[in-house]
Amino acid sequence: MLQAEGAEKPVKVAFDNFEHGFPEGFGPRGWGRLAYAIGIAFAAFQLYVAAFNYLPSQVVRGVHVGFLLLLTFGLIANFTARGNVGRAAGWLTGAAGFLCGLYQWIFYADLIARDGDPTRLDLAVGTLLALLIFEGARRLMGLALPLMCGAALLYWFFGQYLPAPFNHRGYDFDQVVTHLSYGTEGFYGVPIYVSATYIFLFILFGSFLERAGMIQLFTDVSLGLFGGTRGGPAKVAVFASGMMGTISGSGVANVVTVGQFTIPLMIRFGYRRAFAAGVEATASMGGQIMPPVMGAVAFIMAETLGVEYSVIVKAAVIPAVLYFASAFWMVHLEAGKHGLVGMNKSEIPSAWKALVARWYLVLPLAALVYMLFEGFTPLYAGSMGLALTVALILGASITLGLSSNALRYVFWIGLALVVGAASRNGLEIVPVAGVVGGLVLVTAVARGGRVTLRACRDSLADSAKSALTVGMACAIVGTIIGMMTQTGVGTIFGGWIIGLGAKSLFLALVMTMFLSILLGTGIPTIPTYIITAALAAPALAKLGVPLIVSHMFAFYYGIMADLSPPVALAALAAAPIARENPDKIGWEAMRIALAGYVIPFIFVFSPALMLQAGDPMEAQLGFYGAVALATFKALVAVGLFGIVAIGFLFARLTIAERVVASVAALCLLGEFPFSDTIGFAVTLAIVLWQWRQRSRSAVAAA
Repeated sequence: MLQAEGAEKPVKVAFDNFEHGFPEGFGPRGWGRLAYAIGIAFAAFQLYVAAFNYLPSQVVRGVHVGFLLLLTFGLIANFTARGNVGRAAGWLTGAAGFLCGLYQWIFYADLIARDGDPTRLDLAVGTLLALLIFEGARRLMGLALPLMCGAALLYWFFGQYLPAPFNHRGYDFDQVVTHLSYGTEGFYGVPIYVSATYIFLFILFGSFLERAGMIQLFTDVSLGLFGGTRGGPAKVAVFASGMMGTISGSGVANVVTVGQFTIPLMIRFGYRRAFAAGVEATASMGGQIMPPVMGAVAFIMAETLGVEYSVIVKAAVIPAVLYFASAFWMVHLEAGKHGLVGMNKSEIPSAWKALVARWYLVLPLAALVYMLFEGFTPLYAGSMGLALTVALILGASITLGLSSNALRYVFWIGLALVVGAASRNGLEIVPVAGVVGGLVLVTAVARGGRVTLRACRDSLADSAKSALTVGMACAIVGTIIGMMTQTGVGTIFGGWIIGLGAKSLFLALVMTMFLSILLGTGIPTIPTYIITAALAAPALAKLGVPLIVSHMFAFYYGIMADLSPPVALAALAAAPIARENPDKIGWEAMRIALAGYVIPFIFVFSPALMLQAGDPMEAQLGFYGAVALATFKALVAVGLFGIVAIGFLFARLTIAERVVASVAALCLLGEFPFSDTIGFAVTLAIVLWQWRQRSRSAVAAA
C-alpha cells in the first residue's frame, strides 16, 4: 500500500519564510531527533483529545498553542541557526511558549475564579504569550500578518484618541491582556479551538492517506479517464488536483505534489509553460473549496455559524464542481485553439485496473463523507476515518508477508469479523483503538512490518510539522477578533457596507471582494477568511444575503488572492517546476480561473446554487426547480466566460464576439428583468454563429 520507492519526489520550492512548509526532515543530528520526538508527542496529544476529550476546552487550546510555539521556534532554529548556541536559544524560546500554554492547565481553576482580576503573574505570562505568538508568526509567515494584527493591537490600546466614529471608550492594559490571552475571543478563540480539534486531525488523516498511495491512485484514475482526450494532460491536472483537494486543503501542497507530475506532462504535450503552471495553480487552489476538507475553513465556518459541518459541505458542493468544470472547460478550449492532442494509449494506465488494485483506499474517504452527512461530528468522523486508514495500511503490510491469497482473504475476513464484534453496541473509539493497537503488535513481528510502523510514525511527526502554519495563523488572528469583540469596531465597517448596499448590493459585494483579495495577497487563506467574514459577512447578511453565502463569498476571494499577482503564492510554487516567471504564471492563472472570480456573485444573486432558501425563482419553480435553474445558468455563464478568456469555441473569436459573449455572461449572473431571456438568446446566437464559422473554415481548408 505504500507508494513505490521509485516514485518521483515533489520538487522543492524555496520561499522567503516557512509559510508553505519546512524543508524535508527535522534538522541536524540530535536537534532533529528532538524535534521529531516532540512532533510525535504533539500528534499523540491531539489524537488523545480527538479520541477521549476529557480535558476542558480551554486547557486543550492552551496546550495546543504551547506545542505550536515550542515546535515553531525549535524547527526554525534547527533550519536557520548557524550553530548549537542559536538552536538552543530557539528551543528555550519555544519552551517558554510551551510553559505559557501549560499555565492554562496548571492554573485552570484559579484563572476562572479570578476572571477579570488578574494577578501580576497572569499579566506577565499573558504578555509573554502575546510576544511569542507575534514573533513566531513573523518568523513562520513573514511580516504581513503580524503587522496587520499589530495595527489592531495599537488601535485597541490607543483608539480612544481617534476622532468619532473611529474612537472607542478606551481599555487598560490588564483588560486587553486578559481578553487577549485568557478569554475565548482572543488567542484562544474559535479559530484556535478548530485548529486544536478538527484541523490537526484532518491533516493527519490526509497524511496517512497520501502515505498509503492515494496520490498515485488519483493520478492513475485521472490519466485513464482523460489522458487520451483532446488536451488530456491538462484535464488530468484539473481532475487529479480536484481529487487531491478532497483529502488535502492546502493549495500549495497540491501544486508541489500533483504538479511535479502534471506540469512537465502538459509542457511535453504542447501547452505553454506559463499556461501549464497556471492550470495546476488554479486547480490546486480549488482544493480548498472541494469538500470534505476544504482547507480547514469549513470547520471554522461551521463553528462560527453554529451549524453542522454537513450543512457547510452541502452548500459548497455545487460551486466547487462549477469551479473545476470551469478549469476543465478552459483547458479544453485552449487545446482546441492550438490543436493539442491527447496522450498515446500506450502511456495511459487503465482507470479501472487502478481502482480494482487499490479500491480499498477510497473506503476511509467514503466512510468519512458518509458519517459527516449522517450527522456525526467532524471529530468523531475524522477519528474513525483515520483509524480505518491506519487499519488498512497495517493490514496490507501484514498480508504482504502471507504466502497465499487464501491466507490474505482469511485475514481480511477475520479482521472484519473482529471489528464487527467490537462494534456490536455501536462504533466506539475504545474498541476501535484496541483493534488498531492489536494490528500494531502483529505488524511489529510481521515480515517488513517495522518499515510500515516507521512510516506511520513519520506521518505523525510530519503532520505536526504541517499543522504549524495553520495553527499559528489561527492563534495570531485572535488579536483582530479580540479587538473587534471588545471595541465593537466591526460595526463601523459593517455600517459602511450596509450604507453602500442600500444603494447597490453589487457595489457592497465588490467592496468585500477587494477587501478579501487585498488581505489575501499578504496573509494565508484562513486568516483572510476569518478577518473578512468578521468584518463584512454580518453586514451582507443584513442586506439579505444568507449568512452561509456571505461567509463563502469572503472565503472564495481569499483563495483567489493566491492566484492574483503581484503575490500569487500558488504561481510562485509552480514556477520552479515549470521553469517560468511567477508573474506570467499568475496572470495565466487569473485568466484560467476567471469563472472563479464570478461564481461568488452568481451564488449571492442565486442562493439556490448553494442549496439555500430565498432564491428569486423559488416562488415560481419551487426549491429544487430553482436549484436546477441556478445550476444551469451558472454552467452557461461559466462556459461563456471560458470562451471570452480563451477566445475560442468552434473557431477563434474576434474582439467583437468576445464583447458580445461577455454581455451574455453578465446577463446570466443574477435575476434582473429580462436578463435571463437576453442572456440565453445571445448565447444561442453566439453558438450558432461559431458553428457557422467552423463550417466556413472547414470548407475553406478543403
